[in-house]
Amino acid sequence: QVQLVESGGGLVQAGGSLRLSCAASGRAFKTYAMAWFRQAPGKEREFVAAINWIGGATYYADSVAGRFTIARENANTLYLQMNSLKPEDTAVYYCALRRFEALAPLAQHESYDYWGQGVHVTVSS
Repeated sequence: QVQLVESGGGLVQAGGSLRLSCAASGRAFKTYAMAWFRQAPGKEREFVAAINWIGGATYYADSVAGRFTIARENANTLYLQMNSLKPEDTAVYYCALRRFEALAPLAQHESYDYWGQGVHVTVSS
């Protein structure tokens, strides 16, 4: 079993920055990719960014490209640097882990095996 724990959320003014962290722990596990998703009140969960754990390739939703950066540090830590935040970025942000390569795109939340509990990000105007 794998546990994912997010941290770093909070309240920030529009134009500000936050950095989210996700720590993975558990018995020896394989990681193919990790990602961030978010869910705003009354909306469906949406893809934010993903990183291939082996090659390091990164992928972003159009809505955050150029403002957010996903990165990894060592084998078990994932980050999301969020700059130029907008009120529409307000949501609960979730860290997710996919163990194996699959045909499903990295933006498809159903393809991930483990999820964190989520962290709140609120951007005030």
